Amino acid sequence: MHTTAAPRVGTPTTTGTTAILAVILISYFMILLDNSVIFTGLPSIRADLGLDPATLSWVQDAYTLVFGGLLLLGARAGDLLGRRRLLVAGLAVFGTASLLIGLAPTGWWMIAARALQGVGAAVVAPTSLALITAHFEGPAQARAVAWYSATAGIGASLGLVVGGALADWVSWRAAFLVNVPIAVVMIVVARRVLAETERRPGRFDAGGAAAATLGTGALVLGIIESGERGWASPVTLGALAAGLVLLTVLVLHEARTAHPIMPLRLFRSRERSGAYAARLLFLGAMIGFFYFTTQYLQDVLGLSPLQAGLGFFPMTLVNFAVALAVPRLLRRIPGAVLLAGGLALTLAGLAWLSRVGPDDAYLTAVALPMLLVGAGQGLAFAPLTSSGIAGVAPEDAGAASGLVNTAHQLGMALGLGVLVAVAAHAGGGSDAAGSGAGPDVAAQVAVQVSAALTGATVLVALALVVVLVVLLPARRPRA
Repeated sequence: MHTTAAPRVGTPTTTGTTAILAVILISYFMILLDNSVIFTGLPSIRADLGLDPATLSWVQDAYTLVFGGLLLLGARAGDLLGRRRLLVAGLAVFGTASLLIGLAPTGWWMIAARALQGVGAAVVAPTSLALITAHFEGPAQARAVAWYSATAGIGASLGLVVGGALADWVSWRAAFLVNVPIAVVMIVVARRVLAETERRPGRFDAGGAAAATLGTGALVLGIIESGERGWASPVTLGALAAGLVLLTVLVLHEARTAHPIMPLRLFRSRERSGAYAARLLFLGAMIGFFYFTTQYLQDVLGLSPLQAGLGFFPMTLVNFAVALAVPRLLRRIPGAVLLAGGLALTLAGLAWLSRVGPDDAYLTAVALPMLLVGAGQGLAFAPLTSSGIAGVAPEDAGAASGLVNTAHQLGMALGLGVLVAVAAHAGGGSDAAGSGAGPDVAAQVAVQVSAALTGATVLVALALVVVLVVLLPARRPRA
């Protein structure tokens, strides 16, 4: 893998390297935590703020849509203004938004604050990956990327444990308020240990960022509305059409602008393009896995938020152990082969999990397939990340980092929208999930969860096809 970021900001000592990597990973972990920490608190949030299921899904979508839509602009901002400066600013916005979420009195306040939180995350995520390419090189960079990728996988599952514990022992609000002191500490430490990167000439591509954000938002809105109104509804069709038009405008705009946030030349590499597509599909499946499995554990098996979070702990342990072994495995096994194996394991685990019913036991219906999903996720993330930034020119390092994270977040937003619609159609409506206990409700939630996880299985199968058809052939000439 060849990744560079100009200029190299210096050669830190071992102690300095550890401190730099700690700041980057903790900052990245904090924003990823909030992708999943909310799930175990969803029933409490719904009851506390009086939200209907469609509005409840927008509590998550507001974050992931703004996050994903502004990622490319956030990456470009780091090139123009300096990445340490942008990391500090992003942490400040994220911490402030977390405080507002923790104090939210109404649903609209919560959704607005989650959108603001997405702005901060859109700066922190690509900047953190670009800082790795700026501060590390060679084997040290490969190890840092592996840790970054492991953080992406572990942050999701560990967030469910943290969110469940805080929701059960304190309040769902505490899961967001805890970000405030972490953000403050990271701001102080980042200013001390990170070197500033050189600014590059250019300007912001606000038009591209607007088209990306609005286009994706319209698509997800159409998909979510299909569950409420049906696919033939004018609202559904209008939103989907608007999304496709806006994304087409984005591509045309990026082809002509002098300073694009998404340089189209990045897609000329078959390896990078395949990695972006596979990541989008894979994360669409994984967000559905966390979202719907959490509902199954609480609304069907009757677990508390804490118990539901702990229900993901075996997966977290396996994920962590496998992710730590990936750097060693990559020295002997091509990344695309390792990625294909990880997706195959995830596919098997999700296919098993999709058979859940209202009378199943946690161990055989959830825990055992989770081990396969955790192992697969641990194997997949590092090769996906490495391929997404492979061979980029110095001037494109920030943009490539932005595209990796954009595929990650947009895959989650679109995947959740699709799978919420699948669950709604399977259950005859979207009112059952999270609506309370009782045998009839539990049975209906189980049907919805099974349908959604079947959809997630299909998404992973498509990601595996992309790897086998696009990534593996792309790597052969370089073997």
